Amino acid sequence: MELDTSTRNGIETFIARQTKVKSCAIVDLHRLSGGAIQENWYLDADIPSGPYSGRLEAVLRTDATSKIAVSLSRAQEFSLIKAAFDAGVTVPEPLWLNNDPSVTGTDFFIMRRISGDAAGHRLVKNERVIKNGERLVERLAEELAKIHSIKPSAELKFLTSPKPNPAIYWVNEFRGYLDEYPLPHPILELALRWLERRVPNDVDLVLCHHDFRTGNYMVDEGILSGILDWEFAGWSDFHEDIGWFCAKCWRFGANDREAGGIGNRNTFYASYEKSAARQIDHDIVFFWEIMAYVRWATIALQQAQRFLSGKEASLEAALTGHVVPGLEFELLQMIRDGG
Repeated sequence: MELDTSTRNGIETFIARQTKVKSCAIVDLHRLSGGAIQENWYLDADIPSGPYSGRLEAVLRTDATSKIAVSLSRAQEFSLIKAAFDAGVTVPEPLWLNNDPSVTGTDFFIMRRISGDAAGHRLVKNERVIKNGERLVERLAEELAKIHSIKPSAELKFLTSPKPNPAIYWVNEFRGYLDEYPLPHPILELALRWLERRVPNDVDLVLCHHDFRTGNYMVDEGILSGILDWEFAGWSDFHEDIGWFCAKCWRFGANDREAGGIGNRNTFYASYEKSAARQIDHDIVFFWEIMAYVRWATIALQQAQRFLSGKEASLEAALTGHVVPGLEFELLQMIRDGG
């Protein structure tokens, strides 16, 4: 989204229409850091009257240049956040969706702003987070159980079930991408073969967040304030979210705290099992941790390829590719240790 006078005026007109006032005034609008796949904009607006009268403190979320194919549209993500909000999940309140590209040149939605920090590399070192780590992972497990309780509905009909099952679907997707990639990655191919030979038989399909990890939730003074970034959500094995959250690659160096670099894995498991009333299979979680490494490596290759192909002059996309060798090294160790 290009921030110019026309864009600013378009957003003001959109907010005025949604709040049923003649006009409103944006007093602050600037892009927030992070968001390689989606852009988040800090938004403050003064609403003169009506139920939203006063200062609106919000975030505007729209597509980034580096949007990837598996990411949902903003309209779809808005529907998911609304379903989560209605289910009692701690998320920013979704306010309004704009799917008229003439307003800013791209779709966007506006949600209430929540306080706190989401940066994983800071959270795992934050003294308040460390002190409250066990309660925080309990709370995160409770939130994940709520997400997994969301049922299919007309509003979520755009989500399709992965065929023939989630594990095989993703193995096929990643293998297809690697087959087209210009350079060989035999370690990733080895990992895919390892996964292919160990596909879980019984799958309990739920709504998975698909990116439930440290870095995608906000913490304020050691307390969870919101689950973010729903653009990858879909139906899958509930173990997938657990494996992604516990994967070493998302602990930001706090490797002794296996639950997201925040707390104890057993604490997280116990809280989830109590809240979701289902048992976790530890071997299946390990399977999805292997898958997490393959997935993150594939995403990193895709991001780097955008830069290398000349399609996108993004330093962030270029640097993302440098995580792949480390992920491949960890995969070799995990496959060795896991049989």
